[in-house]
Amino acid sequence: MFAIVRTGGKQYRVAAGDKIAVEKLAGEAGETITLGDILLAGEEGALADPAKVTVSAEIIAQAKSEKVVVFKKRRRHNYRRKNGHRQQLTLLRILSVA
Repeated sequence: MFAIVRTGGKQYRVAAGDKIAVEKLAGEAGETITLGDILLAGEEGALADPAKVTVSAEIIAQAKSEKVVVFKKRRRHNYRRKNGHRQQLTLLRILSVA
């Protein structure tokens, strides 16, 4: 069975055993959480009622993504700005979609 869940403003297609990286969620490694915003669920081409489906996941780790470098420059004006950003992530293992 699979489900489409929304967390952190993004949507993910998940099934039991999948590993996904999502925007930071509260919790520590080893904790089990329930993903609540289920948009769609189904199995083998047949759709199920998403209100009756629950998705449980285990937090593997809290991590940071790759660094994104923001560089701004204006020609001939001696204007240069360099900034970096690393987004906070939570790594999840999907335990069950039921």
